[in-house]
Amino acid sequence: MINAPQLLADLTRLLKRLEDDLRQRIADVAELKASLQAEWQAARDADRTAETFESWADQVITQAGVHWLLSCVFLRFIEDNELVERPWLSGTPESGRLALARDRHEAYFRERPLESDRDYLLACFREAGTLPGLHTFFDEAHNPVFRLGISGDAAMALRQFWQQVDPNTGTLSHDFTDPDWNTRFLGDLYQDLSEATRKRYALLQTPEFVEEFILHRTLTPAIREFGFR
Repeated sequence: MINAPQLLADLTRLLKRLEDDLRQRIADVAELKASLQAEWQAARDADRTAETFESWADQVITQAGVHWLLSCVFLRFIEDNELVERPWLSGTPESGRLALARDRHEAYFRERPLESDRDYLLACFREAGTLPGLHTFFDEAHNPVFRLGISGDAAMALRQFWQQVDPNTGTLSHDFTDPDWNTRFLGDLYQDLSEATRKRYALLQTPEFVEEFILHRTLTPAIREFGFR
């Protein structure tokens, strides 16, 4: 079962590491910095921002870090609920899916020994994007993981995070198994991972009672009148 408070706490700490890693990557990789500067200048010229490059880049870095985390969370939810046959990142030890994920990772690098865990994760995201309903989230034109990549070392740490096992219980630290397939926690994660982003974009998930009220006043009458066509 999903332990949402613990997941948020752990991912908040991990986000800081990814943000630091991305800042270092931008400083070290001239092409990456030049691409971001061109994007910032285009936004300035179009009056979409009045921020300095450094201030603008900070929010881009945070958004990218959050998407690296959420993209992995999407995969973890899918694989723990056995919506795919072969897991990408992890799985419960008792089900054998953790071993399957490790085998898949090893097989990938036997064929591509010069690539990094960043390449592996991006390949997983691209494959997930071919599944029904996931193309929009994993669209390379919109998901920032495809334009702002973390380092290979950070990607390795991110992948290994999902495979951590509690030494006291022998169970997976973050198990996403949910018989109800309730994905509301994803919205909560996106809302709560970065306080700065939440304030900047006024992110606040709609309370469940409001959702139910809206559906009751709109969807239910529409179904009653028009059916399910």
